[in-house]
Amino acid sequence: MNPLLPNHYREILLGLGEDPEREGLLDTPKRAAKAMQYLCNGYEKTLEEVVNGALFSSDSDEMVIVKDVELYSLCEHHLLPFIGKAHVAYIPTGKVLGLSKIARIVDMYARRLQIQENLTRQIASAIEEVTQAAGVAVVIEAQHMCMMMRGVEKQNSVMSTSVMLGAFRASYNTRHEFLQLIARSK
Repeated sequence: MNPLLPNHYREILLGLGEDPEREGLLDTPKRAAKAMQYLCNGYEKTLEEVVNGALFSSDSDEMVIVKDVELYSLCEHHLLPFIGKAHVAYIPTGKVLGLSKIARIVDMYARRLQIQENLTRQIASAIEEVTQAAGVAVVIEAQHMCMMMRGVEKQNSVMSTSVMLGAFRASYNTRHEFLQLIARSK
């Protein structure tokens, strides 16, 4: 752990008017620093490490979809969580990606300070880079604590973002099939 982080959290507690020496807060700076490092561990990973060679030859050229991949991220504007799910699809061109690697790619980018729009693009670009797919589609639906806990305090708002690459962008039918298939999960 970065040794400066607990000290920074201690200063935050002081700045809030709290006493970091009171019983309930004695270890809070250390725990908060440890939690933040875990929540942002995506910076420590690379796409190559996450995929770890899990590309397999396949004759399939039909759409592969992984729906409802949960994600937990931190909004880079307020450092508050946004929580949701990603739907990821690609059209293979001779290689398929190990199933768990899609979830790991989602996690790698989600575990960084983010905005949802960029997260969606990063996941799609990574899947495209790794698979050389004919097309990639990613839709993310998430609830943002910065909307729910502060500011406008809207409890039921859900933000949806999408990125369509290759065949998903070029073909209405391909895009429509993907959107229809992910709609069935609701």
